[in-house]
Amino acid sequence: MPGRATAPRKGEELKVKVVELAAALGLNAETEVKAARRLWGAKRRIDVVLKRPETDKVLGVECKFQGTKGSAEEKIPATIKDIEYWPIQGIVVIDGPGFSDNMKGFLMATGKAVWFEDLEDWLKLYFLL
Repeated sequence: MPGRATAPRKGEELKVKVVELAAALGLNAETEVKAARRLWGAKRRIDVVLKRPETDKVLGVECKFQGTKGSAEEKIPATIKDIEYWPIQGIVVIDGPGFSDNMKGFLMATGKAVWFEDLEDWLKLYFLL
């Protein structure tokens, strides 16, 4: 299947960028954190969990990269819904040129998604940095 080999690598690169940004802001980051099960029973892992050591405030982050137009973005609404059941607050960080205008609108309307380019400001506000 075309693009299959590059999709995880791009998502992994986004996850690395989130962890690097967190470190630059003085936040601790842990990846692939186990958190019970998803709505449909599959084991849940949160891509990145950020923690501010001074306050113990935490945030879960799912990283979604969409390099080209396609159906991968159709899984994101389930991710947004799943975040509601996490034991901590969470957001989806998105990046890439492949998101449709409809999905961009949906994601921004949820209040649970942020573009990577805006993440630094968002994290500074959330963690009161």
